[in-house]
Amino acid sequence: MLKPDWLRVKAPQQERIGNVADLLVDLKLNTVCQEASCPNIGECFAGGTATFLIMGPACTRKCPYCDISFDNSKRLLDPSEPDRLGEAVYRMGLTHVVITSVNRDDLEDGGASQFLKCIKAVQSKSPFTSIEVLIPDLCGNWDALKVILDAAPNVLNHNIETVPRLYPRVRPQGKYERSLELLKRVREGWPRVYTKSGLMAGLGETDEEILSVLSDLHANKVDIVTIGQYLSPGPKHLPVNRFVSPSQFDNYRVQGENKLGFLQVISSPLTRSSYHAGEVKKLMMSHPR
Repeated sequence: MLKPDWLRVKAPQQERIGNVADLLVDLKLNTVCQEASCPNIGECFAGGTATFLIMGPACTRKCPYCDISFDNSKRLLDPSEPDRLGEAVYRMGLTHVVITSVNRDDLEDGGASQFLKCIKAVQSKSPFTSIEVLIPDLCGNWDALKVILDAAPNVLNHNIETVPRLYPRVRPQGKYERSLELLKRVREGWPRVYTKSGLMAGLGETDEEILSVLSDLHANKVDIVTIGQYLSPGPKHLPVNRFVSPSQFDNYRVQGENKLGFLQVISSPLTRSSYHAGEVKKLMMSHPR
């Protein structure tokens, strides 16, 4: 299936990504921008932003849509990673940072303790930088969720990824209801934290199913939603079922913001869960908590 013109993105030039990439190599850090082959890497790196991927680069789950490598062996956490992350945020002068992780089902707390240390490292080196964490479902370990949230991130992002009908094929180790419960628990227990979730279009869902997911997310007190086009990383991954038009993506946004009342819906073909994450800073200023 040929990509439509609106999805054709120029390959990033080395000079556009070089400074950030060199810094990441220097500090031995991973980014989801690189590991997941994000189409926006040139734009984000050129703007001096990145979404840091901790506890990786390999994941203990093998979701067929994802380009991150798989490794279900038990691995020790790197005790120096939080300090290196804090140093990178400081050197880049970020006003807003996103910290995400691979799934670490081999760890009892799913990696919550490492999220805690990374958040604290950023807060120590860059106290005026707002922090967004994009977390896995932690296998429903709500004590682990509490560890992360007690560290006081500004935004808690957990992606619902797809519609419930497609979970057995797209996200076989995930549970739709568990992800909704995680998001609801954040709002109920930590009402000052902004909640965020995202999903992909083009995996075989219908427009009606996407709108139903938006209703479920709103019912579970989510503030911000991102919706983007699924792009298959390669022949061993799930194929693209359809290319959703820019006008239909805008319709998702209108339905989410105007009808349901989300604080923000970012919806376009190239939207990813951390794309333009810095705009959250503006949202926090216009809707303070």
